[in-house]
This record gives sequence, structure tokens and C-alpha cells, in this order.
Amino acid sequence: MAKQPCVYILASGRHGTIYIGVTSDLIQRLYQHRTGSVAGFTREHGVHRLVRYEVFEDMPSAIAREKQLKNWHRDWKINLIEQDNQDWHDLAVDFGFEPFS
Repeated sequence: MAKQPCVYILASGRHGTIYIGVTSDLIQRLYQHRTGSVAGFTREHGVHRLVRYEVFEDMPSAIAREKQLKNWHRDWKINLIEQDNQDWHDLAVDFGFEPFS
């Protein structure tokens, strides 16, 4: 995937801790999360599985969507994830990352 604005949702596992972020380079950002190279919430809480992402034409649209999702109730976020990823598969594997066991 070339650099393109997107919103992504990471989870520690099915129905586990959820993290929502925005980036213009999903592959690089996933690498940072999965290796723990950047200190913060995802490293502290073991949130590494990509369970959803949405691609946007521009960064302002992606940022607006990120803010919207962060304000949602947890149940709404779970429903959104399960809309396209019922079993919470790690979508990062599709980008060549090793699966988490």
C-alpha cells in the first residue's frame, strides 16, 4: 500500500483493548506498533493486531473520521469491526507481517 491517509483500529485480541489511530503510511505505522519502537498506549497495553482500516483521499478527512470514532461508544466500535472482520483476524498479515499467536 502506497502512502495514503487512513484510520486504523488495533486490538489486543477479540473484544480486547482497542486503539484508534490515523496515519499517512499504514505499513510504517504498523511496524512501529508491532515492534514497540514508539512508547505509548499500544506498547503498554499489548495492542498490536490490525482489525480494521479505512482509506481516505486526504488527511483532513481521515483526521475527522478518527475523531468521530474515538467519540463512539465501545459497542459501536465493536460492531464496526465485526461488520467486516467478524473473527477479529489480524489484517496486518495481509501486508506481510507475521501473525501474533
